[in-house]
Amino acid sequence: MSVPLGIAVVGLGPAAEPHAKALAELSQRARVVWAATRSQARAAAAAARYGWPVTTDIAAAITDPAVGAVLVLTPPAAHLEIASRAFAAGKHVLVEKPLELTSARAAQLLAAAGDRCLGVVLQHRFRDGALALRDLLASGRLGRVQAASMAVPWWRPQAYYDEPGRGTLARDGGGVLLTQAVHTLDLFRALLGVRRVVAAQVCTTELHRMETEDHVHALVELGEGAPASIRATTAAYPGRAESIEVIGTLGTARFEGSSLAAGFLDGSRLDVVSDGRTGAGAGMMDFDHGPHRALLADFLDAVAAGRAPQVTGADALATQMLIDDILAAARR
Repeated sequence: MSVPLGIAVVGLGPAAEPHAKALAELSQRARVVWAATRSQARAAAAAARYGWPVTTDIAAAITDPAVGAVLVLTPPAAHLEIASRAFAAGKHVLVEKPLELTSARAAQLLAAAGDRCLGVVLQHRFRDGALALRDLLASGRLGRVQAASMAVPWWRPQAYYDEPGRGTLARDGGGVLLTQAVHTLDLFRALLGVRRVVAAQVCTTELHRMETEDHVHALVELGEGAPASIRATTAAYPGRAESIEVIGTLGTARFEGSSLAAGFLDGSRLDVVSDGRTGAGAGMMDFDHGPHRALLADFLDAVAAGRAPQVTGADALATQMLIDDILAAARR
């Protein structure tokens, strides 16, 4: 039996919860050597909740020889510093989305990786329905894509944005696109490609007091030239599951939440039913941790095999640059 990979978890906010559940189920393959945070209170809470060894000395946790990979779960403003330190110490890195505050800083993080493995937590790609949709497109069963759309009709109460730094450029780097919709947008881009942004509208609705946007509409041209629309908001009370719909010459498929429903012109159907919780409402952590487990397992496989993970730093940067293009189109 192989020795479990030593992990340092850096950042113990709400994002740690699904990772903790996933790591517990992958305990034969990975063990948490350190859980590090600057907050004494969060360190104590993590020790009690997860049974992890904790420390407030982040640098020592990263450089510990027993640590082979660092899981970065801090707000994005700290990603570049922590990941660069980990790469310099010869560690592999799995970082929460988005890569960093800006695409320029994200590119710096990507360059710092060198020959180390860099993965990004964009776990929607591992949802059951997403995997089925990927296979439909790859096999040509839907035919040639004629049109597509994606929607993220989520809700966040004002109390969410009242938390220090929420929805600000200084801590989060952006609003609904970079913080919430980035998961579905990444999946949409990976499956269909986006050639260019035709037009966009971006605003902050009267439902929120925040620095960045909470509502976006965009028209885009897909990789093969088909038209598509993108809608994302955190102002749609009480929040509904995100979706992607693809219209092809041989059928139409709709991915919603974690499920897929596809109908074909020959009369056949494909239905994949999966956990419907997506954190679309006020309970932002109300979702199944299964996709996190699958993403972590793939990262561990990548480290062991010396290959790239399924969600690479280059993938995450491409999605972040698409967000830049949407915001630029809105300014125009």
